[in-house]
Amino acid sequence: MPIEIAAERANAVLASVPFWVHTFALNRELELYTPGEARDHGYRLASIPDSFDGLNVLDVGAFDGFYSFLAETRGARRVLAVDNEQYVHWVRSRWGIELEGGEGLAAVHGLLNSKVEYRHTDAFAIGEINERFDFIFCFGILHRVENPLGLLQILTQRLTNGGRLLLETYGLIDDNTANDGTLYAPAPGTIYPNDSFVYWQFSSSALRNLAAFTGSTFELHATPLIDGHPRIIGTITRTKV
Repeated sequence: MPIEIAAERANAVLASVPFWVHTFALNRELELYTPGEARDHGYRLASIPDSFDGLNVLDVGAFDGFYSFLAETRGARRVLAVDNEQYVHWVRSRWGIELEGGEGLAAVHGLLNSKVEYRHTDAFAIGEINERFDFIFCFGILHRVENPLGLLQILTQRLTNGGRLLLETYGLIDDNTANDGTLYAPAPGTIYPNDSFVYWQFSSSALRNLAAFTGSTFELHATPLIDGHPRIIGTITRTKV
């Protein structure tokens, strides 16, 4: 995501944030990029709409806010980004880096003079927001919550009729699209080193069944294998209000 600012300002931003998960192009000519840990997340982009014109958008688990700012630049009427900042513990556990929370998002927000609203809140508190959304991002979150069906119920209830939730989560290497509903619980720390926060691996049939419990449908987009890790991407569309 290009921002293109002067080298001095770009270097100051880079020095001000101790850890980035998202990659922003601060100055491409000088090859100044935020060193995002999620540099391989380009596989998500094919599933993201080219236009958010006039849409009300929610970004759940926003971290540095890449997708919030992308939706804004692609025409979203309003973008709300939420994160409980539990990633502070995840980053400390996995990389030994101390964060306060929200540093990257705040830095890019200032660079873009953005109107994205950020709230430090838990995804399970979204039900308390008196607002509906046409589009919801939920990337890299579902496999890290203890109650995935509960979260999907909360998020789909915040969708407008026909609204869409773009979901990406940890999958299975041998995904079974039949209706067997395979859901796997890996042992703590076996997915990523020093990361005991991955609770689930989903098949597309499991996500389809979970969506049905919320009065929604699930459409599978892709099941890529990224650096040896299976991911699953799809859209949940609300069909009942």
